[in-house]
Amino acid sequence: MKKSNIPIIKHIPDFLDYCEVEKGLSDRTQENYQHYLNKLVSWLKKTKKETLLPHELTSGDVWAYRLYLSRFTDEKGRPLKKITQNYYLIAMRVLLSYFTAKDIVSLPSDKITLPKDARAEKMVKFLNLDQIEKLLLAPNTKTTIGLRDRAILETLFSTGLRIAELVALNREQFTNIKAQKDLELGIIGKGTRPRTVYFSERALSWLRKYLETRKDKEKALFVHYKARKDAENRLTARSMERIVKKCAILGGIPIFTTPHTLRHSYATDLLTQGVDLRTIQEFLGHRSILTTQIYTHVTNKRLRDIHRQYHSGKNLKE
Repeated sequence: MKKSNIPIIKHIPDFLDYCEVEKGLSDRTQENYQHYLNKLVSWLKKTKKETLLPHELTSGDVWAYRLYLSRFTDEKGRPLKKITQNYYLIAMRVLLSYFTAKDIVSLPSDKITLPKDARAEKMVKFLNLDQIEKLLLAPNTKTTIGLRDRAILETLFSTGLRIAELVALNREQFTNIKAQKDLELGIIGKGTRPRTVYFSERALSWLRKYLETRKDKEKALFVHYKARKDAENRLTARSMERIVKKCAILGGIPIFTTPHTLRHSYATDLLTQGVDLRTIQEFLGHRSILTTQIYTHVTNKRLRDIHRQYHSGKNLKE
């Protein structure tokens, strides 16, 4: 390990390049890191620590920064939400991990722990199976648009795809599905990481029905029927979100429902069926098991309910 004589602030551009070149992170993720690290830069300047070197950063500095975040208010006097404070700390932690990867002496990243309240605030929202069924039945499948929307919903729940991954699917990936009962499909997911997703027999049947209506030569799997002739017909992420929201309203289920809600519901269903977290991590394409652990609240609640029902002590004599 080597000591760097370059201040932490001046390492940030190299860190962002590292995120792009070596980690393969998306432009949006890099922008988010830059946004959250700008707060760290402001704090270092405000506390006259802009020349602080990586190896000079102490646990005391981290604590002072956490206090700064917890007491920060915007121009309207509003404090930062716990989950937002969390994002700033995660960015700082990833920066410290970068120092370790580059053999630069610094505080270990695990010295930055995330507030329990922030983790609790990030409880995932998901649908139960009754709500999922209502959502899937919402489109009018007697129309071409309804068939497309049903195929989209079935695909999301069967595969746990992220919305960007769903948008990127092409017809040529489904040319030989007529005789198949189910399908394993290799995709390139977040951070350019490859993984396999699985289409159920039910999802494939709706994809077949939808593709049978397609008379165009568009490359995209899911297209916008009302697009201009000279425009890109591939459905955008925003269009997918509108479709899911519309179907949620039609199905009479919670309005918080988004494509990502179906990803959460997919993972939650697997977990409640007894699938272990490591397997779910692979299904979802999470780099770290820590990300997948946000779903453990589901089993924790389920175990609590079972304990209340079967082991409450109500049958014991007083």
